[in-house]
Amino acid sequence: MRGIKSTIALAMLASSSACAPVDATFGDAVKTDYSLQVINPDPRPAESAVLEGGSGDRAASANERYRKGETKQPQSIQTTGGGKGGGSAGSGSN
Repeated sequence: MRGIKSTIALAMLASSSACAPVDATFGDAVKTDYSLQVINPDPRPAESAVLEGGSGDRAASANERYRKGETKQPQSIQTTGGGKGGGSAGSGSN
């Protein structure tokens, strides 16, 4: 009786794995979309960048400036080439 139950259990286990088809390209769309959104997968830090955990002195001075209300304003950067574009998205002129 015990042998029959184990044989039936093994047969059910083997047949349940046949229900899910194996696709070698499963997940490729997600991987492709992810890779298209990654700008630089292996960025090189600037020479002046703090590495490996940061600097306690810089963090302490930043915390002190924050408490005194003397925070530094971030530098603005321009992300376009500076040429005039012909787009009207977001102009608000309806």
